[in-house]
Amino acid sequence: MLTYARRGSRFTPKQQRGWDEYAEGWVIPDTAVDAPDFAFADWFDREAPLIVEIGGGVGEATAALAASRPSYNVLSLEVWLPGVAESLGRVGDAGVTNVRFCGVDAVWTFEHLLAEASVTELWTFFPDPWHKARHNKRRLVNAENAGLIASRLAPGGLWRLATDWADYAEQMAEVLGAEPLLEGGVVDRWDERPVTKFERKGLAKDRVITDFAYRRVT
Repeated sequence: MLTYARRGSRFTPKQQRGWDEYAEGWVIPDTAVDAPDFAFADWFDREAPLIVEIGGGVGEATAALAASRPSYNVLSLEVWLPGVAESLGRVGDAGVTNVRFCGVDAVWTFEHLLAEASVTELWTFFPDPWHKARHNKRRLVNAENAGLIASRLAPGGLWRLATDWADYAEQMAEVLGAEPLLEGGVVDRWDERPVTKFERKGLAKDRVITDFAYRRVT
């Protein structure tokens, strides 16, 4: 079951410029992952510790956080093409060269393309809340996905999350707190994380922002 909804694909002029300038070098085509010898490191042209971002949106956090981590490869998993296009522009404008984008489903990517203990850090900021009760089952953070994702973190690897939906925060705490590979919980707001469009929307509606940090223990 997909943990995201399909959205429009029309670019604004700004997004089109970002796509035209940077997509060829920084976007991994969906078809590339079908190659039997596919490896993300080949697309970075170097071996380096890997950070994975699930749902980069329009790249506000991506560009800022990757800029301060030049020795890491940053893989941003985002299925919304206009968001990728805008992210490309932001990353390019920031002079950042260590980010690659992939539009393949994140859960499938973790299952098939990322080896166990291969991810140094994971960012999941404001994932789709699927706030209607009948849609809660589509949330990314559930017991099955948590076990899979935790297994891809290296021992000591960190999973940072944030949400502006109180019941999703409760679900994250319950699910991730029960995952035997992880330890952690609610933390103070990560001061390195920039305030994004999604966070601003939540704050404008008086929602409480909850940050989490979980570390793989074995």
